[in-house]
Amino acid sequence: MSENRTDVVISGAGPNGLMLACELARAGIRPIVLERLAGPSGEPKANGLVGPVARVLDMRGLYTAWGGLSDGPQPMPGFVFGALRMDFTDLDPNPLTGLLVSQPELIEKLLALAAELEVDIRWGHEVTGLRQDGDDVLVTVTTPDGPLELATRYLVGADGGKSTVRKLTGIEFPGSTNDSHISRIGHVTMPDELRTADGGIEIPGAGRFQPAHNRVERGMFIFAQMPTGTLMGVMEHGAEPVDEQAPMDFQELRDAIERVLGVPVPIEPPTGPGPFALRRIVGQNTRVAQEYRVGNIFLIGDAAHVHSAIGGPGLNLGLQDAFNLGWKLAAQLNGWAPDGLLDTYQAERRRSAERTAMQSLSQSVLVSPGPEITALRQLFGELLRNPDNVAYIANLMAGADIRYDTGDEHRVSGYLVPDFRLDTGQRVAELLHSARPVLLNLTGEPWSEHLDGWTDRIDLVNAISPDAPAAALLIRPDGYVAWATDSPVHPDDPGLRAALNRWFGPARSLAPVR
Repeated sequence: MSENRTDVVISGAGPNGLMLACELARAGIRPIVLERLAGPSGEPKANGLVGPVARVLDMRGLYTAWGGLSDGPQPMPGFVFGALRMDFTDLDPNPLTGLLVSQPELIEKLLALAAELEVDIRWGHEVTGLRQDGDDVLVTVTTPDGPLELATRYLVGADGGKSTVRKLTGIEFPGSTNDSHISRIGHVTMPDELRTADGGIEIPGAGRFQPAHNRVERGMFIFAQMPTGTLMGVMEHGAEPVDEQAPMDFQELRDAIERVLGVPVPIEPPTGPGPFALRRIVGQNTRVAQEYRVGNIFLIGDAAHVHSAIGGPGLNLGLQDAFNLGWKLAAQLNGWAPDGLLDTYQAERRRSAERTAMQSLSQSVLVSPGPEITALRQLFGELLRNPDNVAYIANLMAGADIRYDTGDEHRVSGYLVPDFRLDTGQRVAELLHSARPVLLNLTGEPWSEHLDGWTDRIDLVNAISPDAPAAALLIRPDGYVAWATDSPVHPDDPGLRAALNRWFGPARSLAPVR
């Protein structure tokens, strides 16, 4: 059985695949999403978003709608790196923001958004073969009704760390595997008398622990109070081998916690409707795909990179892949992408993954057992008393230390646009709700008649703001600044025209300004 040619097929209906589908749908592209599971997974994995991705969600109007503050993402007062606490009180700017939302809840919200945007999601459809044929990718799919062949202009693998799309495309996945530890985590019920007034817990015979990661001599102890309930877990070094295919029960979690802490902990299985986490991860892979694009096949999310979950970087990295690729694919399909635009996806996002792999491996070392690591932690803790070092680590964890090569040397170009309020009362994030590029003119002189030829794809906003970081900003749909100037330039400025052509293609015939 075969279908007519479609524009985009996305393999995987996890958060990254669904977000990419929604980004494409906003731009008028109707992707098909294939998911091998019969329905949405209720397995709790990630428990929140950490990093600039919360700001990008705000740029689509999703942050507040999904439970965030009405004024947009606010900087975190502190965080942990390798179970070492960092105080962000004096950190300005502070790049780490977040949103507490469990992965099942996130998927539920994305499915509702996808339904609004009329995205075609096909459950029980598994990609089992593919080949590139000229400008098309021919995808073989196993479905409940038998085999199907889809012809698509572009195929995106958003199908996880064991990505079938990556393997069938022959993309190498270099990196490392650490088999020295086993991680176990789950929702628990525990006595209230263990809780401390500052939100931590005190376990007799083991000590007092704060929420998040706590390094102990036998491994790492994890405790967190989430909207979904109390999470508790351990990373155990030198653990007895287990059958990875055998299901994990609650007693296995209880026993592992006792081995790591050295004392029994009075925990019981969670109660209520769930879903509840109960997971075992043997070892840790840290890998980054050699290529994010081969012909008309792309990788995003865990299909492109896997790493430790410590510090919660996964969704920040994967969802920003989706935002980055989404507008570029849409530009290509809508006929206005300049030459080479799609190639910038790998150039921009692979470096982010390499940095995340580096810092997550570093954190894994810092939570390992042994007197040498204890000494290293003491030294690292002293380094984190220096505000400059705290800022460096915060930017590294957020991915805010990476500057995209936009061809413009202004201090804010190549970075996520700062959020500030305009004289209209709007925040900059609100200008990007439509997922279109924005030319924000803050010179005080209206430019209304000077964007002819680009108004079919770019919104011109004339405003003023005392908090603006530049006199004018050209902002990409993913929130990154493509061009900026401090001078009250004329809209025919050669630098602006070059940036418009580089990122959004040549001017077309005259059209009225929106």
